[in-house]
Amino acid sequence: MTIPEKQDQLLEELSFFHDWQDRYEYVIAQGKKLDPLPDAARDAEHLIKGCQSQVWLDASIQNGLVEFRADSDSLITKGMIALFVHVLNHQRPDDILQADMSFIEKTGLKEHLAPTRANALSLMATQMKQRALAFSSPNQHP
Repeated sequence: MTIPEKQDQLLEELSFFHDWQDRYEYVIAQGKKLDPLPDAARDAEHLIKGCQSQVWLDASIQNGLVEFRADSDSLITKGMIALFVHVLNHQRPDDILQADMSFIEKTGLKEHLAPTRANALSLMATQMKQRALAFSSPNQHP
């Protein structure tokens, strides 16, 4: 499934929830589905700086596809990073770099989060793209 297809699927799933409490519960449930993050990845190198909560992001490349793992000490933040992992996981680095991350605006989540948590969404997207850049084709990016 492509990144835009995953984004559309996520937006469709969220559209079923008309109450914000239900949407938050959905986001938190997504965080609980994340694969466990190894203890070795819970360090300063993997920490996304600038987030109100602690958020760790690990990335590796397997068969040309980026594999993300993430965790947070906050349930809602863990759920938010899980949305990005769901959309960007197992994609080619160059596809991640070209991905339109404005889909998160369409979820409406930013409007219902404290400004510091809303800012964390942008930081997460940026960090995931930076991790993908490390695995991308050097001739694609000057």
